[in-house]
Amino acid sequence: MPKIKAEDLEKIREKVRQSTILREGSGARARVTVHMGTCGIAAGARPVMEALLHEIDARGVKDVFVTTSGCAGLCSREPMATVELACEVAPVKYVDLTPEKMKRVFVEHVLGGKVIKEYALAVGSERTG
Repeated sequence: MPKIKAEDLEKIREKVRQSTILREGSGARARVTVHMGTCGIAAGARPVMEALLHEIDARGVKDVFVTTSGCAGLCSREPMATVELACEVAPVKYVDLTPEKMKRVFVEHVLGGKVIKEYALAVGSERTG
């Protein structure tokens, strides 16, 4: 096994630091929650999450908080993701996602601020009063 060099440790430290920033959300412009309940995973949520993370990495985006949740209660509309922008009050819930649709949501909504209406189920929170 080759010895680890100081440069290797620095690369590992930076990668861990970036993943921590995304998980904690401090200073994030957006929060994207991929719903990963068993129904979501069975419907294809893992490839959707992988596509999102790939786009973030490929574009060098450092200010998007990515998280997961369990079932959102709409199993027939999975895979789903919720996008919340720091500059907007209401979150947007996207349904029937594919990796290609998630890439479009990331580019147009997360980066561009434009809701993709044909993928959106609802705008706003399901919480009451």
